[in-house]
Amino acid sequence: MTRDSAPDLLVLHSVRVTGFADTPVIARRYGLDPAETEETLRDAEAYGWVQHTAFGGTAGWSLTERGKAENERRLAAELAHAGGAEEVREVYRAFLPLNALLLQACTDWQLRPTAGDRLAANDHSDHAWDARVLRELGDIGRALTPLTDRLSRVLVRFQGYDERFATALERARAGDAAWVDHTDVDSCHRVWFELHEDLIATLGLDRHTAP
Repeated sequence: MTRDSAPDLLVLHSVRVTGFADTPVIARRYGLDPAETEETLRDAEAYGWVQHTAFGGTAGWSLTERGKAENERRLAAELAHAGGAEEVREVYRAFLPLNALLLQACTDWQLRPTAGDRLAANDHSDHAWDARVLRELGDIGRALTPLTDRLSRVLVRFQGYDERFATALERARAGDAAWVDHTDVDSCHRVWFELHEDLIATLGLDRHTAP
């Protein structure tokens, strides 16, 4: 049975998966009310779970270590209540080979080795090279859809990753290279990073030691 997540869990988890973002972005991630999201963030700040910082003209929220632990505690309780832990673990195992393909595709989007420089930057003048990478991303996107469907049958908050990935890929195919790997737009790489973080957090894994 698909389970909806509590709004306060979604606020904390939005901070986790976005990494660093201000209140409107945190609220928009799961379609939450901005004013209620701000109130929840201030409560979380009082508990020492999040902190608001500003630098270089950018401001946003991030999780503290205590907040990360609290987020994972709530996610574990939610997953246990939903009864879908094994399904999420199976999806994660299926995700890992795709993750390797995605990382290679993003590397190929950034670099195009030459005879004299194996780390030469991809200037996107070789249209055949770029077209191959975009085809590979298309294959990855098609493989992502059934995984997202399986996850969202356990927890509603997993919905939309495949749609966001497809939207980013269409923009890249239309000629905007940023939509493959830039972090300042909802690119293929950003969507993928968020999903990876979501799976790791949900399963209580450590990104630095997990496969």
